[in-house]
Amino acid sequence: MRRLIFFLILLAGIGGGGYWYLANTNTSQISFRKEPIIRGDLLASVSATGTLEPEDVVDVGTQVPGLIKEFGKGTDGRFIDYGSPVDDGTVLARIDDSLFVSKVDQSRALLRSSEQKVGQAKAKLEQAKAKVEEAKANTQRSQADVKQSIAKANQSKRDWERAKKIGVSGAQSQSDYDLALSNFEINNAALAVSEAVVVQNLAAEVDAKAAVGDAEAAVGDAEAAVMTAKAALKQDEINLGYCTITSNVKGTIIDRRVTLGQTVQSSFNTPSLFLIAKDLTRMVVWASVNEADVSQIRVGQTVTFTVDAHANRKFTGKVSRIRLNATNTNNVVVYTVEVITPNEDGKLLPYMTANLQFEVDYRKDVILVPNAALRYRPSIQAQSKVMQSPAPSNDPVSDKEGKATKEFPKATSLVWVEENGMLHSVSVTLGISDGNSTEVVGGDLKPDMQVIVGEVKALATDQGQNPFAMKFGGSPKKK
Repeated sequence: MRRLIFFLILLAGIGGGGYWYLANTNTSQISFRKEPIIRGDLLASVSATGTLEPEDVVDVGTQVPGLIKEFGKGTDGRFIDYGSPVDDGTVLARIDDSLFVSKVDQSRALLRSSEQKVGQAKAKLEQAKAKVEEAKANTQRSQADVKQSIAKANQSKRDWERAKKIGVSGAQSQSDYDLALSNFEINNAALAVSEAVVVQNLAAEVDAKAAVGDAEAAVGDAEAAVMTAKAALKQDEINLGYCTITSNVKGTIIDRRVTLGQTVQSSFNTPSLFLIAKDLTRMVVWASVNEADVSQIRVGQTVTFTVDAHANRKFTGKVSRIRLNATNTNNVVVYTVEVITPNEDGKLLPYMTANLQFEVDYRKDVILVPNAALRYRPSIQAQSKVMQSPAPSNDPVSDKEGKATKEFPKATSLVWVEENGMLHSVSVTLGISDGNSTEVVGGDLKPDMQVIVGEVKALATDQGQNPFAMKFGGSPKKK
């Protein structure tokens, strides 16, 4: 047990001696990299990447299938191709229309036939109406005949009644008696015939009216057939018109997706044949902004960006829209921000990659401290040079830059300066930053003051070698 305690004490002594050695021998070999405090302008920005797109793109397709027979010509007089300028109504391509011309001819013939059938149906309707009038006249005549027959029957009945009373005698001969009976029977029979004729004529009138209804229905069917034929003709004419593919905007062809002689198919989805950019003098950048930065973006904000094709030129634009449909890729939420930029000289081309800087805030003529000075913390070797200031010790000290080992004063932020070979911290209040420098809004920093941004460690000399290290080799022997 005593040996273990002795061994632990020995290790502690060796460690303490090593720490004392490092703290006292290497201090004199440390120098500091410094940068001055300056006064200047500061622009805080948010960085993002994006893709240049035309402000408005029209996708031109086809409504009918067929063979691409020929291309039209752009406003430059050349056949339609990539980069061709076009106007509203410019013919882009023509599809073989022979099949559609044939369908139009068939529809026109069907329409003429349907119109003729309407005329025939109307003529039959007029005939049916004439038969109704004829039946009505016949009914009226037969009804008049019935009235006459009734009168004659009544007269012959009275004559017969008188003849029966008188009988055959000197006052009435047998022939007169027989004549009265005969007239009575004949007139009654004629009355029955007249009444039968009336019934027959009324039935004929009903049939004639029914025929009129049928004729009117036939006219309606024929007219409906004409309407159907007209609709079919109109559709076929529209399809024939679709064989000529035209531009409905003024712009530039940025993509031609069909070749001469190619057969295009049109089903539920309209095939895309041409992409037309309406106005390439104005472009839009679709920028991808991280969710952590999107709160600093606003509509109307000034944006600068560069493209690889013109690396030495800065382009400017304005934020026009912040899209709300964010995307999530590898657990990173990104929002699309649209930036409108002028392109009068045509240097910006569709689908170029843009590196953007969104101007968040701007300060003019302010005190600036390098961000490296804000990150610097004295290492172990430099701790013996740190002046013990009365400030609270809650800011970390690192054994290497960035790794905490000892608590140092904590304020809004600290920077370190060297005076008379000693280090002391200066508390500062910070404003905006551009990633390289930060605005100082409070503290004792003045322009041209040198602040420490890092350490430079020299190699150890022979006098500063570790006394516990093993020595190798020796001085050469004298002969």
